[in-house]
Amino acid sequence: MRGRIHMLFCILASVVVLLFAVDIAVGSQFIPFATLLDVLTGGGDDISRSIILKMRLPKALTALLAGAALAAAGVQMQTLFRNPLAGPYVLGISSGASLGVALFLLGLPLLGGMLPPSVKALGTAGAACVGAAAVMAAVMALSRRIKDIMVILILGMMIGSAAGAVVEIMQYMSSETALKSFVVWTMGSLGDVTPSRLRIVAPVIGAGIALSLLLVKPLNMLMLGENYARTMGLNVARTRGFILLSTTILAGTVTGFCGPIGFIGLAAPHIARALFADADHRVVLPASMLTGMVMLLFCDILSKMFALPVNTVSALMGIPVVVWVVVRNKSITV
Repeated sequence: MRGRIHMLFCILASVVVLLFAVDIAVGSQFIPFATLLDVLTGGGDDISRSIILKMRLPKALTALLAGAALAAAGVQMQTLFRNPLAGPYVLGISSGASLGVALFLLGLPLLGGMLPPSVKALGTAGAACVGAAAVMAAVMALSRRIKDIMVILILGMMIGSAAGAVVEIMQYMSSETALKSFVVWTMGSLGDVTPSRLRIVAPVIGAGIALSLLLVKPLNMLMLGENYARTMGLNVARTRGFILLSTTILAGTVTGFCGPIGFIGLAAPHIARALFADADHRVVLPASMLTGMVMLLFCDILSKMFALPVNTVSALMGIPVVVWVVVRNKSITV
């Protein structure tokens, strides 16, 4: 059994490396793998070095980080709520981020329009992170008073719906230019993360993933129910807070810098569980992160080949998985 798991990890890691190389090579101009290897080892001409190191490599690295982050957040949400349809945005994180961006791009169109593009992009990311954190702070405050985890789930969805309603009102009242900027952000993009922004994104996501790995043992306990976890000496309320914090860091950062990228966090854990046939989070969590990397790298490759938004491709890839989950779990309660 362990030999099979190790083999699957090696296969997944190999697929990640292969897709990573393909993602860098594919674009408006195909770069041969020999040239790619030459540049990554310090050689190559100036044009190839500029294209690879300044544009394609940061985008591919962002796909790796975002895929792992969304998958890790998805695993934690599905275990915490014991619901196979729970994802990193189920508590309104995406809607909170959208509200923050809407306030920046639609509510303050003069400010957004006068800022330089680089500052505007960072402002958009910051607004999304603040919006996501605000919604999660509200949910965490409610979780201290409410013990029923399913009630917290419903309240999070209601908060997200309220934020979404405010965003729709602002869209209706905004100017055409501001509305276009907001709609482009909602399509999702990995290309907005420049090398300088990657220095911010990488350590933040790294911290969120490290926290999620520290929660592996508590997640295994919660998988058998909160009452069982309490009998094993687990502080459920504190663990819940750490899980929500980790999810906010991971999903909020990805949404802030890349826009809302749906279905990766929902689908990747199910694919990993099906491949590995194991419920132990020591296996499921890293397997899900590798699966998330594979999915988002593949989505980015397709989005470049067919000139589609990455969020559209991820939805087309993730929806069949959701349908499969619903069919397999004929009665799902939320």
